[in-house]
Amino acid sequence: MLKGKSLIDPMDFTLEELELVFELSNDIIENPKKYSTICNGKLLATLFYEPSTRTRLSFEAAMLRLGGEVLGFSDVNSSSVSKGESLADTIRTVGCYADIIAMRHPKEGAAKVASTHSSIPVINAGDGGHQHPTQTLTDLLTIKNIKGNFSNHTIGLCGDLKFGRTVHSLVKALSRYENNRFILISPEELKIPDYIKQEILEKNNIEFIEVDRLEKIIDELDILYMTRVQKERFFNEEDYVRLKGSYILNEEKMRKAKQDMIILHPLPRVNEISNEIDKDPRACYFKQARFGMFVRMALICKLLGVWVDVEYR
Repeated sequence: MLKGKSLIDPMDFTLEELELVFELSNDIIENPKKYSTICNGKLLATLFYEPSTRTRLSFEAAMLRLGGEVLGFSDVNSSSVSKGESLADTIRTVGCYADIIAMRHPKEGAAKVASTHSSIPVINAGDGGHQHPTQTLTDLLTIKNIKGNFSNHTIGLCGDLKFGRTVHSLVKALSRYENNRFILISPEELKIPDYIKQEILEKNNIEFIEVDRLEKIIDELDILYMTRVQKERFFNEEDYVRLKGSYILNEEKMRKAKQDMIILHPLPRVNEISNEIDKDPRACYFKQARFGMFVRMALICKLLGVWVDVEYR
């Protein structure tokens, strides 16, 4: 069903297609040896025009654990981009060598452009402040495995909601499920973009409120999604310094939270979650990072169409 497709936006897949990815992810978690050679002879190209540690390594680990191989770059200065090669030409060339591409780019919409010039599936690994669909799949798989479902939750999104592409993607994804309520927690300067509120939340009559203090509403949350205030997204360093410590999750705030609330974070964190929280059983962000590898393994299998062979062995 998904063979040959690209993943650019979380909305590219139907709910049924997403469920197939999550089912395969859980089968890989339970039976990793069954999938350890399924991508023998396949190549993943990781094209990272912007620095990344976790996402790039997660993709590479995913492909290697499937028996495939990886090539690519993590620094544009070591690629022909530094010589002025266009994105379209890079993608066309890489398509001659690899079977699937994972690409991160600082410009919004770059992954979509890449997919229109590609002869092989393209996975958007983050484009500017726009979308980060595989992080969204990671978040959803984590929620499904810990909370049991995607519906009837109060979700708090805290920190940088303006530039945080993971937040934008997650709101779009969770808005497709029933009876979810969003609490948007940020300073005025980092409020979620109007297009998210108008085109996703208001258009679909989804309940949401905006607040400026985490401690005011933490007792209402089933899921708390923390984000860092990203220095690289600010034009003015003074604004970054002024805002970076605005929202810090610590033990005092956690005493007000539900016992079954879960804390998620796309990582890396700076100081927005105190280290003292790591030992709290509600802290799920390192579990979340591991789920990310498994969901990327499932996604690679689906887009390459190799998962069918496993079912009939």
